[in-house]
Amino acid sequence: MAEPLKAMYDGFFLERFAALVKTAWSPFNESKFVEHVRDGNWEQLELKARARKITEALGTALPRSYDEAIAVLYLIDEKCTGLPYIFFSDFVEVYGMEPHNWDLSLAALTRFTERSTAEFAIRAFILNDPQRMASQMLAWAEHPNEHVRRLASEGIRPRLPWAQALPLFKRDPSPIVPILEKLKRDPSLYVRKSVANNLNDIAKDHPELVIALAEAWIGENPHTDWIVRHGCRTLIKKSVPEIMALFGYAKHDAAEETEQPLVAYAELEATPSIVAIGDEISLRYHVRLREGKSAKLRIEYGIAFVKSGGKTSIKRFLLSDREYAGGAAASNVRVHRFADLTTRKHYSGLHVVTLWVNGREVASAELTVTEAKPL
Repeated sequence: MAEPLKAMYDGFFLERFAALVKTAWSPFNESKFVEHVRDGNWEQLELKARARKITEALGTALPRSYDEAIAVLYLIDEKCTGLPYIFFSDFVEVYGMEPHNWDLSLAALTRFTERSTAEFAIRAFILNDPQRMASQMLAWAEHPNEHVRRLASEGIRPRLPWAQALPLFKRDPSPIVPILEKLKRDPSLYVRKSVANNLNDIAKDHPELVIALAEAWIGENPHTDWIVRHGCRTLIKKSVPEIMALFGYAKHDAAEETEQPLVAYAELEATPSIVAIGDEISLRYHVRLREGKSAKLRIEYGIAFVKSGGKTSIKRFLLSDREYAGGAAASNVRVHRFADLTTRKHYSGLHVVTLWVNGREVASAELTVTEAKPL
């Protein structure tokens, strides 16, 4: 099993970093810094909590003047690149929020995000003054460095994982749109992924806004088309009619009286029909398209997972997404494991497995899940 990300902050990392700080500021007490970082419940802390512990230890060990402390970090930040150094930006969030420090803090975040990321730290500033920060993000969207342009989008995402929520932008994402408009043709895939993820976040609360943007943006630029496709992935999974039509998925209902329904035949089989938690099943599916014109099909299987309280919640998994000739068949076998994950715990009971084509259920099978086998 791979080590958790938090393990990157091991003793070697801390000692090496302390020695680096010492080269920039001779009064720095290396051993006291490392001791401060690792005292208390260090071993139980997760990644971001460990980064915050390093931040707090730096705040104690560096000059008390914020300006002077930032100056020390500026002397070493070029040698501190990648995810482990998120505490540079975290230091700005913790010690640089006073109004008279904002100009220096925003300049520091601009610099630090080029080497690591400021996507978490910037959210405290957004919550403190959303209007000012929306203007700042708009300016960053034109920055020559792709990491800063990405921060303009990633930092203001309404549902950024691991980060403070931005409830104001969940309620009203309209201030985000001008930023995304500036970035929708960005040449950097790194930036485009962030824009698409931002759109996908917005779609979960305001699907009508993302539908309107997708319809307005599609076809104007290959980079924009990529963003629209990936930004609409939740709406595609939900089979929102406007989005399905936008991406060319065939409708189930016959367009003309002479046409047959989209799916002529569909079958789904789950083997075995009884499976213990931790084991796996084979899902054999067969879908035949109606004769005539070709059609774009998104084929998925869904499982109505039993939850801890006995209710069920369906999750769908992609099987195929492409165009098929009229009368063509799509068939295959997919293995599905019922092993517990960090994101899903399994419970015993009757699970209904379903087959979906372009957002409509076309076949189903029943499956009994039992408790895990004793070791």
